[in-house]
Parts: sequence; structure tokens; C-alpha cells
Amino acid sequence: MSLVKDTAIYGLSSIVGRFLNYLLVPLYTAVLSAESGGYGVVSNVYAYTALILVFLTFGMETGFFRFANKSDEDAGKVYSNTLLFVGTLSLIFVIAGLSFLVPISDFLEYPDHKDYVAMMMIVVAMDSFLSIPFAYLRYKKRPFKFVAVKLFNIIGNILLNLFFLLLCPWLHTTYPGMVSWFYNPDYLVGYIFVSNLIMSASQFLFFIPEFRGLSLKPDFKLQKKMFSYSFPILIFGLVGILNQTVDKMIYPFLFYDRQEGLVQLGIYSATSKVALVMAMFTQAFRYAYEPYVFSISNKSDSSSMYSSAMKYFFIFSLLAFLSVMFYMDILKYMVASDYWEGLGVVAIVMGAEILKGIYFNLSFWYKLTDETRWGAYFSIIGCVVIIMLNVWLVPEYGYLASAWASVAGYGIITLLSYIIGQKKYTVDYPINAMFVYLLLAAILYSISIYIHFDNIVLRLLFKTLLLVIFVSYIIRKDLPLSRIPFINRFIKS
Repeated sequence: MSLVKDTAIYGLSSIVGRFLNYLLVPLYTAVLSAESGGYGVVSNVYAYTALILVFLTFGMETGFFRFANKSDEDAGKVYSNTLLFVGTLSLIFVIAGLSFLVPISDFLEYPDHKDYVAMMMIVVAMDSFLSIPFAYLRYKKRPFKFVAVKLFNIIGNILLNLFFLLLCPWLHTTYPGMVSWFYNPDYLVGYIFVSNLIMSASQFLFFIPEFRGLSLKPDFKLQKKMFSYSFPILIFGLVGILNQTVDKMIYPFLFYDRQEGLVQLGIYSATSKVALVMAMFTQAFRYAYEPYVFSISNKSDSSSMYSSAMKYFFIFSLLAFLSVMFYMDILKYMVASDYWEGLGVVAIVMGAEILKGIYFNLSFWYKLTDETRWGAYFSIIGCVVIIMLNVWLVPEYGYLASAWASVAGYGIITLLSYIIGQKKYTVDYPINAMFVYLLLAAILYSISIYIHFDNIVLRLLFKTLLLVIFVSYIIRKDLPLSRIPFINRFIKS
């Protein structure tokens, strides 16, 4: 019940938060036209940010949960030392990055926008440091504060983007004297980074209670143990995030015309956001599942719990997939029409997200057995596959190749993790039942493609009927209505 409750809270916050954040996509695609490549710049810069964030957190989130739950360790000391380690690493990164800002900007091919790179460095350093207080809230089972701070950051970021990208341009045209002293109408992409910088800094105010009473004296013996545990997690974390972002990092370099690469990257990134539902569900599950795994590891029925968690994750992932694909006629309006040519990647991207979620469910075995090096091996293999396929196929097939490369990479490491994991930490997963759900979802999706109605109302009604069939099967097989107390009493009466 604890996992269900926490998943519901984190899930609701993740869904609401990411939905609110997703509202920026139609704003960006409306303000930054596809042919300008502006959204490609945003995607490219944030891809590097995601990679650096993983490096600076150094796998210490998982390390914190592992050592804080050990009976022979003091959770407060573990938290203090984790914070000191990540904070020191982040500070060193900022100082070194700003010291070599010019060559770094030239390497990334942003010689005229060193300010973008500088803001990226500062934001990622602050976010990496704050990831530990956020992890501490999860450990202390304080999801409501966790949610409140996350939503504050997202809503504030949206409001600042609206201010800089919509209100300021209008004021600059109508009442130029009000904003001309600070606003530059040609700096639209830059204001996206400015908004992020302001909100990342603002979050520090909420964690003042979590910073009080911390010991600033490092325990090097403890940090050494945490380092040994977390370093393999860092490696597969770096490679894992590369699996997600490497296509966006290298995409502009795969074209003779860099501008064309940025244009295609913008289209690919914007339309991929339609698959947000799957990413939201996976992230919400991750927030609740990671501390849950360690907390029940000593229980006699932990194996059956892991099996059930996998099954229900898979079921609701397929439900999310069908929901998005069946209502694409509506969801496509969440990006500007000049980006619609890329909507074909949505189903592929969602397939990759499902495989990523399954892989995450499988990954607990090497965390519980302290054999985290296996995560590094899997991530490296997946990354190599994704990079090779991108370099080989993207110049000819564009962003469709990037999407399929992700499916191939995650598919291979998911299979490897399952095969090896069953030898190291056996769990009786309900493979047959999961295959039936997959087959049913595939059949319904195929029917929705091959039976087409020109009238959009009839088309949506037909697809809704198909979705009802899938939901009915879920209720009949794995969520029987008779198990729900109120309905059970109604049935018996």
C-alpha cells in the first residue's frame, strides 16, 4: 500500500507538473518556427545539461538510499556526507567550466552564445546539488513537500517564459519604454535559459530546514564506501542518459548543414514530447519504486512484490500507449502545425519509453546484490548500439532512425538484464500474462490504423471503443470489480 500511495502522489505531481511544463512546447513551437531551428538549439543544449546532471549527482541518490537504510549507518550522517560530496563536485564544475567558457562554447559550436553555455553550467550545478535534498524528502516519506517544490519550480518557469516570450514582445511593440531597458526582442532562445536559471536558484529557499544542523565535517570512510557503491551507478547513469540524449547531442553534427540538423532536431524533439505521458508514468514509478525496493528487500515475499510491480507497470504502460496513439488527432495540436511532419516518431518513442521502464524494473537485482557494475555494462552496450545506429542511419533517414535506434538500444539491454538477472536474483515474472496484454494492445492498435474514418468524430468514437475493450480486459483479468469493497457490496445485494 505504501508503494501505491507514494506512486499516486508522485504520479499526480509528475503528471500535473509535466503537463504544465509541456504547455511550454506549444509556446516554444509557436514563437520559434521550425525553420528557424530555435527549438533545436534548446533541445541540443538541454541534452548536454541532462548528461552533466548525472555526472554531478554521481549516483549518490541511489547510494544515499542504500546507506541510509542500513542498520549500521546513521541516516543524518549519510545525508550530510552525500550533500558535501555532490556540493563540492558541483562547485568545482562551475569554477572550471566558467574558467574555460570560450573553448567549451567553441567546441559545442555556440561561439556567439557563450551566455547559453554559462547559464547551462550554473543551472545544472544547482540542480545536481538540490537533487540530494529532494532524495532526502523521499527517504523521509515527505512527498507533499517534494511535490510542492517541484510544482513551484515548474509553474514559476512557465510564468517567466510567458513573461519573456509573450508579454515582453507585446509590451516592446505597444509600450516600448516599459521593457526596452532590459528586454532584447532578438534574444528569445536566451530567455528560456534565463527563466530556468531564476527558478533553479529560487528552490534553495525551500530547503533551508533541510540544510540546518548539517555536519560540515566529512566522514571520509563513509564517503569511500558510498563512492565505491555509487561509482558504477554513475557510469551506467552517464551511459544511460546518453542513451536518452545522445541523438540530440550529436544530431547537428551528422549533417553537412548544421542549421538543417537543428531544424530537424527541433521537429524531432517537439513531436517526441507528445509521448510525454509514458515518460511521466515511468518517472512517477521510479520516484516511488527505488526507495520501496530497498525497504522490502528483507521481506520473505519481496520477490512476488517485484513480480506484481513489473506486471502492473507493463499493463498501464500499454494503456498509456494506446491512449496517446488513439487520440493523436487531438494531441497533435499541442505543437505548431509546421512541426506535424514529425508525428510519425511518437509511437516509436513511446515504445522506447516502455522498454526503458521495463529495464528500470529489472535493474533492482544488481542494486540489491551490490553488483552495480552490471548496470554499467548494460548501459555501455545500449549506448554503443544507439550511437552506431544514429551515425549510420540518421544522415539518410533522419529522426526516424534516431527513434528506432533508441528502441534497439533499450531492447537489447532489457533482454540482457532479464537473462542475467534471473541467474543472480530469480523473480518469477508473469511473462505469459504480459505477452497476452502486449498481443491485445498490438491488435487494437493495428485495427485503429487499418480501419479509418474520414469523419474525426466517428474516428475518435471508434478508437474510444477500442480503448474501452482494453480497459475492460484489465478490469476482468487483473482488477476485478468484485474486489472493490463498495462494488462488491452492490453486487452481493
